[in-house]
Amino acid sequence: MSLISILKKKNNKTLFTTPSHGGKFCIFHKFYQWYKSDISEVEAYNPQKGLDEAEKKAAVIYGTKYTKFLTNGSSSGIIAAVLASGCKNILVWENSHPCHKNACKLAGAKIIEYDLPLDEEWGIYKAITTSKAEHIIKSNNADAIIITSPTYEGMTANIERISKICKERNITLIVDEAHGALYPFSDRLPQSAVKLADFTVQSLHKTAGGLNPTALLHSNNIDPAAALNMITTTSPSYPMLATIEANINYLNSSRGRKTIEKLIDNIKSLNLPQGGDDITKILIKKAGVSGLELSETLFEKYGIEDERTNEVSTMLLCGIGTGINKINKLKKALNHINL
Repeated sequence: MSLISILKKKNNKTLFTTPSHGGKFCIFHKFYQWYKSDISEVEAYNPQKGLDEAEKKAAVIYGTKYTKFLTNGSSSGIIAAVLASGCKNILVWENSHPCHKNACKLAGAKIIEYDLPLDEEWGIYKAITTSKAEHIIKSNNADAIIITSPTYEGMTANIERISKICKERNITLIVDEAHGALYPFSDRLPQSAVKLADFTVQSLHKTAGGLNPTALLHSNNIDPAAALNMITTTSPSYPMLATIEANINYLNSSRGRKTIEKLIDNIKSLNLPQGGDDITKILIKKAGVSGLELSETLFEKYGIEDERTNEVSTMLLCGIGTGINKINKLKKALNHINL
């Protein structure tokens, strides 16, 4: 029985257990259904069995050895991956997400920083190249490397080639694919790392329609369960975990895949130059106008808020929830701005 089915099941037992609201006392009445399905690990429900089955099914969908559901974002996945790897000398990009270095600190591992060049045309950092990865691996006494691909703005690394280099030198490869949760479900998007890296994290809430802060940790080597248990609460939110199961089922369905393809088609209709490798990260810039000024104009005049801005360009993030109406509103604004 799936986790979703377990939460829908009516329970006739009288529970003197946590959570104390018992699925009936509801402070926020508009969220009554959420309270109703907020259960504990009691025998009457046994939700852990449903979660185990859901994660096994997810591993089959993604083609991984293990796929774990996360309710504390990709950050918790990175930390668990580093802990599970047991590695003690880890290559980390100097400007990476804070969780990369924090993971190393928690694991008592040495942080070996590497730099990446700036793309002057767009004012964003480039993804690590194969040659750069090979160089820093050969030049340092490291047993693991953490790579960000895609970057926030959609620049991607050649994970397939980097993975081969890591395997040849017995280096653990951890990929922060937080912004690439749609990649496994469309051939028109960059290749996902989930089948190639030792560990990969993905944030469902960033582009794939998930609730904040739902995410996934994929592993093709070590079972990260023990590491996750070290940093995860023993009172999980089963309603939130169930949304992850439903999210994956949707992405893997014909309807979900069609939605992704339609999203890509809608973005292509904007006829904009593609700054990064991921079309769902719309990079825009205008000659004579800074990215910060462009961002302010979009917000103040057209009611459009971007995801990230620098001195040169502005990035608008798209995902499952980016429908044609939002794209048309953006198209109209960009035409007025004469981009």
